Amino acid sequence: MPSVAAGLPVLEGIEGEAPFCRVRPARPRGWKGEPVAMAVEGEFGREQEAPAAGDGSDVMDIGRIMRAIPHRYPFLLVDRIVELRLGESAVGIKNVTANENFFQGHFPGHPVMPGVLIIESMAQTAAALVVETLGQAGTGKLVYFMSIDEAKFRRPVVPGDQMRIQVTKQRARGTVWRLSAVARVDGVVVAEATCSAMIRDP
Repeated sequence: MPSVAAGLPVLEGIEGEAPFCRVRPARPRGWKGEPVAMAVEGEFGREQEAPAAGDGSDVMDIGRIMRAIPHRYPFLLVDRIVELRLGESAVGIKNVTANENFFQGHFPGHPVMPGVLIIESMAQTAAALVVETLGQAGTGKLVYFMSIDEAKFRRPVVPGDQMRIQVTKQRARGTVWRLSAVARVDGVVVAEATCSAMIRDP
């Protein structure tokens, strides 16, 4: 049963199990009414901290991606980055829906995501990794493709699929990066490639 100590609701654990998180009312500055949200504190009452960039838990939502790269609808082909290891690797997510404009012509009655756009999704995930790694030095920079090698397409990507795109840095020399990329759907490889890119001013 819940108990209250010093005005702080505490969810009590069951004997032999790890304690639950503590939950405390959260009020905006100056607010005198009822709590409007709940702030969750971790074990032993410590507030959980946001993961540090590059620890493998960092994520980029669509707003942060759009601040990193210039692509916009209908050519923004990565929805979220769920893992970011600065200077090393990133994992991007592309949710493929029936509303994608390219399905109108590729192909009518049999929608398949064009392979070149799968490669573009890989490139945008890679560009976000590069720009985030550069930090302030990457502000306003563009990442240009230089080459695409060993591209292979293993199976079609269709509406309803969620592509999980992993890009990994192979090397970086000056403004030139070389990265490998693998796209998976439900854990199955659908495409892979190796690409080179250059960081330049617009």
